[in-house]
This record gives sequence, structure tokens and C-alpha cells, in this order.
Amino acid sequence: MATQTIQNLPPQYVQDLQQDYGTQLVATTAAPLDTSQFAPQVAGQDQAQQDAYTMATTQGQGIGAFQPYITQAGAYSGPQGYKGFMSPYQQDVIDATLSEYDTQAASGLQGIADMATRSGNLGGGREGVMRAQYQNKSDMNRALLQSGLLQQGFTQANQLANQAFGQQQALAQQVPQLYGADIGTLGSAGAAQQAQAQAVLDAQTNAAQLEAYAPYEQLGYLGSGIASIASGMPGQYQSMVTPNPTPLQNALGIASVGGGLLGNYGDYLRGSGQR
Repeated sequence: MATQTIQNLPPQYVQDLQQDYGTQLVATTAAPLDTSQFAPQVAGQDQAQQDAYTMATTQGQGIGAFQPYITQAGAYSGPQGYKGFMSPYQQDVIDATLSEYDTQAASGLQGIADMATRSGNLGGGREGVMRAQYQNKSDMNRALLQSGLLQQGFTQANQLANQAFGQQQALAQQVPQLYGADIGTLGSAGAAQQAQAQAVLDAQTNAAQLEAYAPYEQLGYLGSGIASIASGMPGQYQSMVTPNPTPLQNALGIASVGGGLLGNYGDYLRGSGQR
């Protein structure tokens, strides 16, 4: 007994649409998608960032900016640190002061001689004792005066050396901070410029993605429409493109949607006939 097969075929215009859709689907998916045109791009460093790096790694500006001041501070410390601050006129002051003292001391000796003359003891033993006592005391006072002047000069020079030592220490802290502020400013300004350049590259990548996926979007919309016509049910289409997609997300989206379209189309053809 012969078996009779009955096929419920869709209207001719639906078959024509399906055939056209299949032709376009094969043609569109035959050629591999060139993903290089929307490969991720990273904006290069801005010149300000490069300048910041150069400054940070340059000896005396970033690295070791404190070293010259620490070295100079070392020269102002220790037992010899005061010497550079001794007044160049100190010895002149000492010589002039001692010369005036010697003049005054000589007048004192003359006073002893005058007293001896008036008393009739000039050249006598009493005058000699008075002269010796006076000279000993004068020499002691002269030595004390000279040592006091020297001590005064040393104390002043030592104070100036300590002051200079502190100034160099302060500079050793301040100078690196100032360099660091410049480095930070350059780095921040360069980062802002790099972010702007990165935003431009991202926008260009997104535009390339939209352009590359346009045929697939159109094909998916067409397939959804054909399926809607054939089934008599309103079709729904979900775009493959999402805001700011990553290349990996887009690639996975194409594979998923493409597989779904082919699967739906195959299911429809298998369900269009029955025995």
C-alpha cells in the first residue's frame, strides 16, 4: 500500500523570503569577520607623563635630590665646621684691641716711673717690684682679653655653622618635596590627556564595531521578521550591540545570535512538513 505524504507549505512569498534569507545568511557568514579593526587600543603616554618620569628618574631632580644638601650640611658639622664662618676681620680686630691695650699698659708703667721719681726711688728695688707686679698682671689681663676675643669669634662662627647646618637639612627635605610636586603635577596633567586620548580611541573602536556588525544586525532583524510572518506571531528581535561593548563580548554575541538564527531556521524547516 502506497504511503501518501502531505506537506503544509508556507505561502510562496514566505518561501521566497526564506530562500533569500538563507542566501544572505550564507554569504554574510562565509567570510570571517575582521576583528582587527576594532581590536583594543591603549593610548600612549602623554609628553607630560614622560617628562614626569624623566624628572623622577633623573639624579638630583627626583632620585637623590636631597644629596647635595646633606653633603653640604656635613661640611658644617664636626670640629672643623666653624672655620668657614670665622670673620676675615677677626684677627685685625684682635690686633687693634691688643695694640690699644699695650698702649694703655705702657702708660701704667710710665705712671710707676713718675711715682718713683717723685719719691726719690727711681731705679730702686721698690720700683722694680712694682714694675714686675704690674707687668705680670698686665700680661695676664692681655692674655684673658685675647682669649675672650678668640672665644667670641669661635662662638659666633659655631652658631653660624649650626644655623647653616639646619638650613641645609631643611633644604634636603624641601627640595625633594618641590620636585615631587612638579612630578605629581606633570603626571596628573599627562594622565588627563592620556584619558582623553583613550576615550577617543574607545569611541573609534565602538564605531568600528557598529560598522562591522551592521550586516549581522540587519540579517538578524530580517530573520526575525521572516519567522514572525511564517508563524503568524509578532516577532521579537534583540540587538547584538550593547553600549560600549568589549571586543570579547561582541564576538561571543555574534556567535550566540548567529547560532540561534541558524537553529531557529532549521527548526522551522523541520516543522513545516509532516507525514
